[in-house]
Amino acid sequence: MAKFRAARRMWAKITSDLGAKDERSMMLRFHTQTGGSTLTAQQPQNNIVRVTLQALAAVMGGTQSLHTNGFDEALALPTEEAARIALRTQQIIALESGVPDSVDPLAGSYMVEALTNEVEAKAWEYIEQIDAMGGSVEAIEKGFMQDEIAGAAYKYQNEIQRNEKIIVGVNNFQVEEKPMQNLLTIDDEIRIVQIEKIKKIKEDRNNEKVIELLGKLETAARGSANVMPCILAAVEEYATLGEISDVLRKVFGEYK
Repeated sequence: MAKFRAARRMWAKITSDLGAKDERSMMLRFHTQTGGSTLTAQQPQNNIVRVTLQALAAVMGGTQSLHTNGFDEALALPTEEAARIALRTQQIIALESGVPDSVDPLAGSYMVEALTNEVEAKAWEYIEQIDAMGGSVEAIEKGFMQDEIAGAAYKYQNEIQRNEKIIVGVNNFQVEEKPMQNLLTIDDEIRIVQIEKIKKIKEDRNNEKVIELLGKLETAARGSANVMPCILAAVEEYATLGEISDVLRKVFGEYK
């Protein structure tokens, strides 16, 4: 919650400093998805509570769009039941909790305001550190961001293994349980059907036009032009996502 509130403040300041005149430009619009990495395969029904808490925090932090994970996603793609519970979680928060009736329901709370200030201060430190490296691209190429993510993940996992951080059902409050039944399985026939659909599209489209437009996309990508109009033109002639991506990979390579 605090990180969302801090991000909204920071966005307002950054856009204002860049010369934004319309107040609407200074309003951060963002999507939130509950944390898939926090879902556990052990006692998966516990994930319903985890998702609810995360969704509630997102709403109280001011999110405009929200995705709630299915409780069984640590094991498979969500079943219809899991997807329905995830949807009902949002609907109960939206229609029964009263939380959305306030723009900032926890404004003025000492703990929330203090956490927001702390997150914002540390985020500015990160931005200054990255700027000093020459920007985000330079920071990525130097491995800074990857190291920070890996370091945080390593610290988190060590805390769990040392029981310094309790994950209910994983390193505490375990029970003997049978493997979860009725997980969603995907019929491989879907892949075969999709391949045949793509083959049919390639047979029926104007392939000369597609080749021409993919060539224009490559030219734009190698220069400084906006590639989006070229992508849209290629899509309108039924160039596939794979073909468009291949052109961009040819120009920019792949991140290793």
